[in-house]
Amino acid sequence: MGGVQVWEELQDLVMLDGGHFPVVLFNGPICTTTGLYRVSDIEIEEAKRLIRTYGFVSAVGHRASAEVLSSILAVEVPMNRIEYSQKVGQKAIALKLKIRPAEGRILTASEMIQIGFNLLLLERLE
Repeated sequence: MGGVQVWEELQDLVMLDGGHFPVVLFNGPICTTTGLYRVSDIEIEEAKRLIRTYGFVSAVGHRASAEVLSSILAVEVPMNRIEYSQKVGQKAIALKLKIRPAEGRILTASEMIQIGFNLLLLERLE
């Protein structure tokens, strides 16, 4: 049984017990499966509050993005290239650069900060 499958089964058990899913962190906005999503801007302080309240799981697949998120959210966000399927009712926070880099260009954390970014809240509704 793979680690991702075990993690998803543990999350299902938490929800059955009336708990909440952890917030998923992504290095960009992504719909991980079919469904109905709501996407909105989120301020850094609200993102920090959600993480403190619900915990988080990193699905951040790029080192520089993990460094930027670690810095702004004041938690250690590991790079974690996993396949993740956002659950109904689960919140996700995604880093969105203000411009799209050239094809094949891998940015450093300082370049990402210089370009600028927003945080988006992705909520899977159904």
